Amino acid sequence: MVALEYANRTFESNAVAPGAIETRMYRDFVAECLEARQMLESATPIGRVGQPEEIASIVVWLCSAGASFTTGQIFPVDGGYTAQ
Repeated sequence: MVALEYANRTFESNAVAPGAIETRMYRDFVAECLEARQMLESATPIGRVGQPEEIASIVVWLCSAGASFTTGQIFPVDGGYTAQ
């Protein structure tokens, strides 16, 4: 695993795993199928899809000094979907 291989250097290896995010691709997909939008929203405990800024926020934090002791982690940003 990369995180362990580089743990003793100034290099962190983490991943962000977004759920349904309201991007242009998402909007194009649900524009053709209202049922898909309703299904995605209802499958998420928060009851909505995420915004790109919500993904950007965790990426900014992971790039900051505040995350310097964080490595080898996967961060699901999916409105609680994987917690079900």
